[in-house]
Amino acid sequence: MMQDSTDRHLTIEELAERESVAVRTVYGWNQTGTGPKYMRIGHLCRYRLADVLAWEQARIVEREYVG
Repeated sequence: MMQDSTDRHLTIEELAERESVAVRTVYGWNQTGTGPKYMRIGHLCRYRLADVLAWEQARIVEREYVG
């Protein structure tokens, strides 16, 4: 059975690399609730790729008015 790639889970380090931010920025997102949804497995955080993609999609700016 083939697994969908969106079922993959990212580590904090992988998410930071994907978004080109520091790991401490991802920790900050977790604390403020502004980052993608995550799950706790013991003391580890994991991010479903599907949730990361949805979070990224929600941040796309179609147009900004510069007046």
